[in-house]
Amino acid sequence: MSSIPLLHPAQALFEEGHAPPVLPVVDHYCGVEARMVKSLEMQIQMGPVFDITLDCEDGAPVGGEAEHMLLVLHLLNGAMNVHGRVGVRVHPFQHPAFEADVEAVIAGGGEKLAYLMIPKPEGLDDLQRAIAFIDNSLQRHHIRKPLPLHTLIETHGALRDVMAIAALPRIESLSFGLMDYVSAHRGAIPRSALTVEGQFNHPLVQRAKLAIAAAAHTYGKTPSHCVVTEFKSERAIQSAAERAARELGYTRMWSIHPQQIRPIIEAFAPSVAEIDEAIDILQAAQAAQWAPIQHRDMLHDRASYRLFWHLLQRAFRTGQPLPAEVKQAWFGPQ
Repeated sequence: MSSIPLLHPAQALFEEGHAPPVLPVVDHYCGVEARMVKSLEMQIQMGPVFDITLDCEDGAPVGGEAEHMLLVLHLLNGAMNVHGRVGVRVHPFQHPAFEADVEAVIAGGGEKLAYLMIPKPEGLDDLQRAIAFIDNSLQRHHIRKPLPLHTLIETHGALRDVMAIAALPRIESLSFGLMDYVSAHRGAIPRSALTVEGQFNHPLVQRAKLAIAAAAHTYGKTPSHCVVTEFKSERAIQSAAERAARELGYTRMWSIHPQQIRPIIEAFAPSVAEIDEAIDILQAAQAAQWAPIQHRDMLHDRASYRLFWHLLQRAFRTGQPLPAEVKQAWFGPQ
């Protein structure tokens, strides 16, 4: 009797085997040359457990945008970009530098880009026009590599349209822009809402975070939590990351200083007990050809299998130790 092949979790648990993309849990922003180089060095050492976004918006000095872009392209195409997980943030669509940014980065580094971040869309129409320009540029420059697009929800219009924005096929991730969102309220939200405690307590900020996370999950996109400016306090950044992940459903978070990267990864990583349970359940489910099983007096089926598979993916993406047979069978070349 021939045995039935064991299906990979991604094949068994998702329609047509297409699981949603899993991004690294940290999106690290840097716009100063020394920080860019330091971040690339860390990525070489740690592996692709965090993304690097080279910043052409806030990172570029006024009047020095062209020179800054040359630096970004040098690093994007250089030998230090060993993992292919480097993206670029361009100026907003309404900014005079937007088209020049897009043309330069696509012409000079389109095949190397992991993603392109579009900041400050005023709403759905604004973002659609930006995407159209980017896609036309990709076509003009004969870039065949798919280029995922990320966007920041930081204006009233973008928050109003967040569900429609998340539904756009070209969008891979939604980020919350805390500082611009608070500033857009013209002083009605106090400065305390920018602190590590206040940003989780103010109702308007909480509402925005929840709306973004809900929209992203509705359409299988990645919600990315905002920055924490208290970069010298490891406990502050880890506490914020834990709350973002455990309370608000975010699966990714911004870092703005190299010291923030490891605490965020640790906060988003599952515990050893969670990893062990996920492996036990998924291996038993696979042995049962993904039919329902009983595990420690609890019943599980494909709904809970998907939960445990996402958890195990996050363990892998955060560099947690996994048994060799699990890594080989589920995270080796497919």
